[in-house]
Amino acid sequence: MKTRSPDQTIASILHSALDGATKTKIMYMSFITYDQLNEYLSLLVEKGLIEYKEGERLYRTTEKGVNFLHRSEKATEFNKVLIVGLGQLGLPVANYVKEKGFDAYGYDISPLAMDRAEKQVGIKIANDFSDFDVYILCVSTHKPDDIFTPQIEGLLSIVERISTEAKRDGALVSIESTIPKGTSNKVFEILNHRLHVAHAPHRWYALEEKEHGVNQLRVVGGTSDCCLEAAMQFYNGTSSTFAPSSGTSNSTTTTTTIAFRPNDISESNNPQYSSGLSLSSFNETRKTLGIPMHPVSKIEIAELSKIIENAHRYLQIAFAEDLYLYSQSSNIHFAELRDALNTKWNVNILQPREEGIGNCVTKDTKMFLQSSKSIKSKILTAAIEADQDYRRLRAELEKGINLPDNVRNNQKI
Repeated sequence: MKTRSPDQTIASILHSALDGATKTKIMYMSFITYDQLNEYLSLLVEKGLIEYKEGERLYRTTEKGVNFLHRSEKATEFNKVLIVGLGQLGLPVANYVKEKGFDAYGYDISPLAMDRAEKQVGIKIANDFSDFDVYILCVSTHKPDDIFTPQIEGLLSIVERISTEAKRDGALVSIESTIPKGTSNKVFEILNHRLHVAHAPHRWYALEEKEHGVNQLRVVGGTSDCCLEAAMQFYNGTSSTFAPSSGTSNSTTTTTTIAFRPNDISESNNPQYSSGLSLSSFNETRKTLGIPMHPVSKIEIAELSKIIENAHRYLQIAFAEDLYLYSQSSNIHFAELRDALNTKWNVNILQPREEGIGNCVTKDTKMFLQSSKSIKSKILTAAIEADQDYRRLRAELEKGINLPDNVRNNQKI
């Protein structure tokens, strides 16, 4: 485990107390013991960088402390990146990371996938998980023998390995795989709160990669404020500064951010502070992925956003399938009906696939249905039934059995 310098710990404590914080919160966010916390707080209060608000029972970073942070902290440098999972999503992610100038490594349980990434994209192969600034997880979250059913055991096993092998405290673990609500906090616990954890679910679409590639706008959340800041810095170089009333943050301007993770602060005497803590310049030349991000206040919102997006897509496709079944039973030509409906500006009836709804959309819809033990979506339950009826009809169409004449004559979608 890499040991932090005292200056790094001080920077982390100052950041934790920017808006006022209890001892417990500061200890939790700064990854230090209670005895260490008392020692550091005593020093910082003595030097005027933190003050204790008796009435509020909170420690708060003073103006002097804020100025120290702004002037002394350098942005976290992300360079060495490991992409875990080099399949349909992971391979283009690895290629994008490499093209952005990062030192890109890859790992996959399949030797063939690693060989392909090395030969086709030029990704270096990782032999262990020990020495990386960022871990991007693009691991499949379905059962190995059933691509329509969610399962996260494979992802959690990778996290266990990262927890055991990772040397750099404060490294970023970014989960881009689609995951059920609550998974990110499980990951944070497995990592013993030692690494930053963020969820930035992908919106990559294989069939339209140019329009919907790796670098499109996406949602991001962190298991804590500093985790979110680390993710924001890595993905697009800006601060989250979450404001519920302001909506999307699409800024492409690199801004000075505070304490994404404790940073190196060189030890030199500075006349402004009798503590001897130093001031160092902000590094504006850091690399980022340049991806526009929409930060959210809780990581559960990021987790839900992806599975609800696909649940909504499931509804759209299932309605098209249901309308197709209606057309078949009513001797209506579906394609002509669809064209007519889509002449209205706010109507967009989709084209149902012959094979039914795809595996990712189906799997993620199940994740959403499983996210609540009390309230179940009646409309999604009905959509699943409609999709099953559609699949059954398509199978019968292929076999040409048990079909009335009007359906047989209207087979073409």
